[in-house]
Amino acid sequence: MKVTPLDIEGAWLIEAQTHKDNRGLFREWFRSDASENSMLPSFEVIQANTSVSEKGVIRGIHYSDAKNGQSKIVTCTYGSILDSVVDLRTNSKTFGKSVTIELNAENGSSIYISSGLGHGFQALENKTAVTYLLNKKYDSSAEYAINPLDEELGIKWRKLPVVISEKDNLAPSFNSLKKAHND
Repeated sequence: MKVTPLDIEGAWLIEAQTHKDNRGLFREWFRSDASENSMLPSFEVIQANTSVSEKGVIRGIHYSDAKNGQSKIVTCTYGSILDSVVDLRTNSKTFGKSVTIELNAENGSSIYISSGLGHGFQALENKTAVTYLLNKKYDSSAEYAINPLDEELGIKWRKLPVVISEKDNLAPSFNSLKKAHND
């Protein structure tokens, strides 16, 4: 596995080797010992989730409280996504910065996202499946959202008919997060 730091501290691109033949493909996309020879923090899988989305669906931007929240490793197992990570840690050098990467079922890439970083994605194909490995169980009291369409985030979503949940549509703006931390 090749691990490359992204432009946000606490986020890494993980590229796994893909083996293709006449049957399809095989990939070892997660190893618990991956952090031993890379810059990744150690990661114990406590929970695993999968979402399936139609083309244009945007999920996120979701984040957890950095102290009690979840870190996650995200990969696309069917279809393709535009994956976005936003630094929402007010004490970070890269606070407010976003990074967007296309992940798809063919390229073997995953993203490691530390707690406190926001995460969202846009499905680029119908029936796109995204799998998440999490280092803690979901705790609704430590989970938050920012409206993914907030222009201040600087995320350049693809020009597709957008579908988002009511929760994400009603989520606060990035500016309200900044104001809350300045008060």
